[in-house]
Amino acid sequence: MTAPPPALFYPIVPDITWLKRLVPLGIKTVQLRIKDTPQESVRAQVNEAVAICRAHGCDLIINDDWQAAIDARAALVHLGQEDLATADLAAIRRAGISIGISTHSEDELETALAADPYYVALGPIYETKLKAMQWAPQGLDKIATWKRRIGSLPLVAIGGITPERAPDVIAAGADSVVVITDFITSPHPEARVSLWLDWARKVIP
Repeated sequence: MTAPPPALFYPIVPDITWLKRLVPLGIKTVQLRIKDTPQESVRAQVNEAVAICRAHGCDLIINDDWQAAIDARAALVHLGQEDLATADLAAIRRAGISIGISTHSEDELETALAADPYYVALGPIYETKLKAMQWAPQGLDKIATWKRRIGSLPLVAIGGITPERAPDVIAAGADSVVVITDFITSPHPEARVSLWLDWARKVIP
């Protein structure tokens, strides 16, 4: 079964508490990216997230922890390059799970395409303060280059994207914008996410 493309606006949340806050607002794609947490808690959160997202018609992407995704019968995972190198891709495929993959360079793009992803992510597009990055901002021209390379595969852009920058990112060739810092650091995260959803509805009614 072909995985659905990520929604135009696609937030990443750090735990189940954030997911519970945002999914009822009407988001259609969300990634759960849990870091530095005991595995038992990760698995419990993934299981709960699967149930919540199914109830709200939201596509859930599990970051990196493909085994937890298999056990919870999730449909989608996102792998960074390091995790891609060690993941049991055959087991993931047997479970019917589709894989989105991060890329930052030409070599990483080749590696991602060889794994038959359902989307390719490119970042950081702009400078981001969420975490230290070894990669310089990719810029809009790189989005256009990546899109020409991957053709009909969805291209997901991430890194420093705001509502003001999003139209340029989409115009450059991205199919989806991934957002973290913009709403996580907002004094009113739900209102900020609602603003993003309003923008997405104007682009794709």
